Amino acid sequence: MGAISDSRPDSPTFDVNTTAKAADDIELLVPKDDVQSPELSIVIPALNEQLTIAEFVRWCQAGLHEAGIVGEILIIDSSTDETPRLALEAGARVLRAPKRGLGRAYKDAIPFIRGTYVLMGDADCTYDFRELKPFVDRFHEGYEYVMGSRWRGSIEPGAMPKLHQYLGTPVTTWILNRLYGSDFTDIHCGMRGITREALVCMDLDSESWEYASEIVLKSVHLGLRTAEVPVQFLKDTGGRVSHHKRAGWRSPWSAAWINLRAMFVYGSDFFLLKPGLVLFVLGLVCTLPLSGGPITIGHLTFSLYWMLVGVTATVVGMQSFFLGVVAQVLFDYQGRARRRWLALFPYTRSVVAAGVILALGIAGAVPLIVYYIGHHERLSLAAQTQDGLAVTGLLLTVIGASLFTFTLVLHAAAIATRRSSASIQRAS
Repeated sequence: MGAISDSRPDSPTFDVNTTAKAADDIELLVPKDDVQSPELSIVIPALNEQLTIAEFVRWCQAGLHEAGIVGEILIIDSSTDETPRLALEAGARVLRAPKRGLGRAYKDAIPFIRGTYVLMGDADCTYDFRELKPFVDRFHEGYEYVMGSRWRGSIEPGAMPKLHQYLGTPVTTWILNRLYGSDFTDIHCGMRGITREALVCMDLDSESWEYASEIVLKSVHLGLRTAEVPVQFLKDTGGRVSHHKRAGWRSPWSAAWINLRAMFVYGSDFFLLKPGLVLFVLGLVCTLPLSGGPITIGHLTFSLYWMLVGVTATVVGMQSFFLGVVAQVLFDYQGRARRRWLALFPYTRSVVAAGVILALGIAGAVPLIVYYIGHHERLSLAAQTQDGLAVTGLLLTVIGASLFTFTLVLHAAAIATRRSSASIQRAS
């Protein structure tokens, strides 16, 4: 057994049984009494947590013993203090990685996770890992994603800033539930569990704080069998300063913003699909009846200007709907949306329909062209029948061309997502 030293400056020296050097400056350090064939992997990013890391590892070991399960503790470490040495001495595996963000830490860890189940959290002893048995029980019951909830459990006085407790977490949880039709009570709880297979299938993209929202969102997209368990949230250990406070007053606001961004991007169809369809129908209702000329109802006359409002609504609504369909396909991990939309918009039928609509649109514009050629020297601003017909024709031209381009993009997205899904399944 020899000393193994990392080449980076300010890096501690370790006494371990084994080391494995991976690509991209990642190094796995294995403790002397490493467990074999763990069923559960406790995977924890850590940055300069020397005040709490040893106690945290002991909490994890107590929790594993209480749950009656064989588990490993994997610390993804990018510290410059004694955190990795203390973690190793306490019995945890340590994955030394450059400082690249919380989301990236979990992505770096995936190849080194040996357990069937994964439990995530923080190394600061704010979540009591001595009480991990409820997560193990839910896994054994067949749940694939187990979310901790401080609202179902308890929050120690002073453990959470009031802004987070009474505004940030409740509001963002409410927004996510509205967007995704879910019923989570605490989407920002740091203690959560997932099967390794589901974690691989998620193909995490986030590098920073938004990884937490991405995991929740993709658990919904994947249709994972999900449960919530109550957890305790404790105050920071005396002398420890939270990472948000270390980063400055803007850090919580930045984290909130990037989490909202993840919610909106992964749930973009919420803003596009149904609202776009409604706007499209309203636009057609406003446009088509005026194709033959102005209509007077009581003291109101609906004419060319109303048609232009209708055209605008129809085009915006149609494009929103089409983009919402593509967004659903892009984030369709189960294949349901892809099959549904391909059945509704099969290639040949959609292209033929686009051609017919395009031809009708051009035909509708012909009378205006003929009228203009014969009367261009004495045209007035008064709306004529051919004007309304031409506006409808131009609208149909836009619809036909958009349907054609949408069909191409939809089928391209379906091919790309089908190939991506197959690659993820092979990797898992």
